[in-house]
Amino acid sequence: MESIVQGGPVSRASIAKQTGLSKQTISEVMRQLEDEGWVQEVGRTSGHIGRTAVTYEIIPSAAYIIAVDLGGTKVRVAVCDLASKVLAEVTEPTHGDGGLAVVAQIARLAGEAALKGGVARDRLRIAVVGVPGAPQNSGAVLLAPNITGFDSMDVGAALEAQLGFEVILENDVNLAVLGESWLGVGQGLDNLAFIALGTGVGSGLMLNGQLVRGATNAAGELGFLPLGADPFEPESLRAGAYERVVASLGIVARYRALSGVDAPVPVIFEKANTGEAHALTVLDETARLLARGIGAIAAVANPDKVILGGSIGSRPELVARVQSALPQCFPYPVAVEASELGSHAALVGAAAIGLSHLHNTLFGAGTPESRISLPPANAVSMREALR
Repeated sequence: MESIVQGGPVSRASIAKQTGLSKQTISEVMRQLEDEGWVQEVGRTSGHIGRTAVTYEIIPSAAYIIAVDLGGTKVRVAVCDLASKVLAEVTEPTHGDGGLAVVAQIARLAGEAALKGGVARDRLRIAVVGVPGAPQNSGAVLLAPNITGFDSMDVGAALEAQLGFEVILENDVNLAVLGESWLGVGQGLDNLAFIALGTGVGSGLMLNGQLVRGATNAAGELGFLPLGADPFEPESLRAGAYERVVASLGIVARYRALSGVDAPVPVIFEKANTGEAHALTVLDETARLLARGIGAIAAVANPDKVILGGSIGSRPELVARVQSALPQCFPYPVAVEASELGSHAALVGAAAIGLSHLHNTLFGAGTPESRISLPPANAVSMREALR
């Protein structure tokens, strides 16, 4: 299956050569996979001297994955096939009651996405849910203050009970860095950092091609860097000292302190683009704060590239300022770029983990779960489907 996923359409002779198994064994295995509906004949080899050979590829509709990007303000749910094609996507504001209400919302949206994509529910095999916090072995999600109740319940088990199939919980920014490494600006790089800046701030880190999760899946909780606000203030234990100054509330507070006027973040950017002095100062200060966070990550992890995402972090006005500010506070060059996948980065990463896990579970592949093995040929179809 690994040979078919990576190289399909592929002939039995080619599979035998790649795996070292005999042609007779490959013929038996292919017959079984065909009978069970996992692979299909798609043509014959060409351009070779002698007889042509039948080629095979995976049947994309053999199973489907639900990919979820859960945020404090919005939840996105997509359904994708085994060829990494997105069949449908639905989005709505995150239920304000949190807890079981959000679990029920995700289950309902999964059903709506499947219906919209023409997918039978019994073909849904796994859901990967990106959460804005640190998933625990107990199923609880810590450090997610914008979704009440997730820290005191088994979120994974509740979702599995509602959906009726396996659920994997993963930090949403971890999924974003994985998505960018697969289909975005991080392709071909094994050492990446993704910083999402919006209502909050978080980071995902990939080193040597593997996600860095930490002892309690809390690696990358950038908001709790002891920078910016006083880390010993009680509020810094809830939201994080760094998040309090660099994320949206900090941006709004800086503008209010300078101008005496309350304005939301999009309006502050608009004012900066018209040359308003206070707004320009706020953007400059925000970029300097963000450069500090990037410097902290670079000093510890030395990534090939830092990718900026989120509703604020990916703004070109801010990216350009960060690129200018970083050399002033860090001694060696660090590549910084805006996310290519934008708001869909976590969904793409969820699909990646779902595909890898499903392939390994169904076919017994020996690939470690943390090192993703994904089909390269269908990247364009997923990218286009998400636009």
